Amino acid sequence: MHSTRSTGSSAAQDTAPTVTPGSHAAGGASAPGVTGGSGLVRSNLVRTIWWVGSLAVLLAVIMLSFAIGSKDIPFGTVVNALFHPANTDQVLIVRDLRVPRTVLGILAGVAVGVAGALIQALTRNPLADPGILGVNAGASFFVVVAVAFFGLTSISQYLWFAFIGAIVVTVAVYAVGSVGRDGATPVRLTLAGVGIGAVLAGLGTGITFLDPRAFDNMRGWNAGSISGRPLDISLTIVPFVIVGVVVALIAARELNTIGLGDDLAASLGTRVVRTRILVLISVTLLVGSATAAAGPIGFVGLMVPHVARWIVGPDQRWILALSILFAPILVLGADIIGRVVLRPSELPVGIVTAFVGAPVLIWLARRSKASTL
Repeated sequence: MHSTRSTGSSAAQDTAPTVTPGSHAAGGASAPGVTGGSGLVRSNLVRTIWWVGSLAVLLAVIMLSFAIGSKDIPFGTVVNALFHPANTDQVLIVRDLRVPRTVLGILAGVAVGVAGALIQALTRNPLADPGILGVNAGASFFVVVAVAFFGLTSISQYLWFAFIGAIVVTVAVYAVGSVGRDGATPVRLTLAGVGIGAVLAGLGTGITFLDPRAFDNMRGWNAGSISGRPLDISLTIVPFVIVGVVVALIAARELNTIGLGDDLAASLGTRVVRTRILVLISVTLLVGSATAAAGPIGFVGLMVPHVARWIVGPDQRWILALSILFAPILVLGADIIGRVVLRPSELPVGIVTAFVGAPVLIWLARRSKASTL
């Protein structure tokens, strides 16, 4: 099968290993399109144990997020604040400050983690992340426009500008990437996303330098932060994150066959164009929501799918299932580190993920199993 390749996407084959349609899928059954290579675990039972264990870790990290900060709060007080609220200082800190930032951390983590897995599968590029399709740049640019030209200053005001920017840029990337006889191949989508994203990033940076007010308002948001966001922000993006995850799960099985190349995937019954459209819709909803609410949080969408793939193998269904848990664990863990490392000051979560993610990603990239799709 080494001679099979997608029409118009030969360059993408340089990043994808030789694949076979009989590779192991979830539960050990053959699943067309699951790429060559195996993870640490190969059976459904062990994968399920990993998923349940990861859920337990996430719950523990959530409790730590409630308890740890510039002022540590005992776990007993945290439980009372959640189930028997009173008007004490510690209860107010948990209820009004830490619960909203923890909820947003979970939502943003799920969104960028799942989006990263989708983009790596769609582009067949193990080093792709949500920024590669220009979605982050689109959201950021529209926020700059909202602040500089419309005078908006609060997150609740420019949230919708960021979301609209993500949608507009995703549509533009797909339109530009579809020009030509071969249509929207992974390479075309990648190049279009990088090009449009670079242009918008440059324009946005220029506007912020020309408008001091926009520069001041964008500093915290550009760093990627989940602090200081009211619960209303999370409630606003919840529907979009849920729909984005559901669409991603619908597309996951056919993403496995797309790994074989467009022609072979189509011959196996995969609706390639439909799957790409579903992925783009999901990425738009997920990255647009997360970026609008928390700003661009780097390395999470790049690193988390690598870890999931290393553990469960190349089946996209299991990669997405673990990414849903691994990503919020990473985001909340980074947020906790940011709270304590410079007490009483804090580091934005986006800065901490960059510090943690860079060396871990280098280590993962050197592992062949973690670097293949």
